[in-house]
Amino acid sequence: MTHDPLFLVLMIAASLYMVYLWRADYRSAQAGRPEPRALPGATPTSLAACVIAGIGALAILAFETIGEIKLGLSEQQSSITVLFGLYTLVAAFIEELIFRGFIVVEGRGTVLRWICILAASVLFAALHPFLWEWQGGWLWTDGRLELTLTTKGWFSTVMVFLSSLWFYTVRFARFNPQRSLIPCFTAHVTKNLGVFMIKAAQGFVSGIF
Repeated sequence: MTHDPLFLVLMIAASLYMVYLWRADYRSAQAGRPEPRALPGATPTSLAACVIAGIGALAILAFETIGEIKLGLSEQQSSITVLFGLYTLVAAFIEELIFRGFIVVEGRGTVLRWICILAASVLFAALHPFLWEWQGGWLWTDGRLELTLTTKGWFSTVMVFLSSLWFYTVRFARFNPQRSLIPCFTAHVTKNLGVFMIKAAQGFVSGIF
C-alpha cells in the first residue's frame, strides 16, 4: 500500500499542508508573537544546531551502510521509486512532528523523559516495515500482514531505533535551548536523502513512480 502512487501523492499533499501550518506558527514565534496553540517545536534555532544534527545523521547512515556491507546485506535492500523517495523526505516532517513533537514528556524530570524516549523510539522503529510487510492491498480489502524476521530486517530496525534516539537528542540538547524541531527535521531529512542517494548509486531506484 505504501508504494501505491495515489497513496503517496495524498500523503505528500497532507504532509505539505502540515508544513504550511507549522511554518505559520514558526513565523509568529520568530516575530515575537508566539501562538498560544502553536504546533510543537515551532521555534527558532541556530545554524550550528542544524549542522550538528545533520552531521550526526550522516554518521549514523555511514555506520548503517558499512554495517550492511560487512554483514553482506547490501543486496537485500528494497527497490524504491523517485516518488517514494520524495515521500520519505516530506513524511520525515510528519514523523518528527508526531514523535519528537507530540510524543514527549517535559517537566517531569530527565529520567522519566528518557524512559519515554526509549519507549517511543521502540514504537518508532517497529512502525517502519522492516520486520513486517503489508501484502495484497488496502486495509479494508484483501490486505494482510506478514512478518519478515530476517537479519536485514532486524539490522534496519535497530538503525531506525538509533536514529530516533539521535532525533530526540537534538530536540533536547543544550545547543537547541528553545526545543525547536528544525534540527530534528534537518537530521531526519538528511538521513532519508542519504538513503535515497545510496539506493540510487547501488541501482535500487527503479523508476519515477
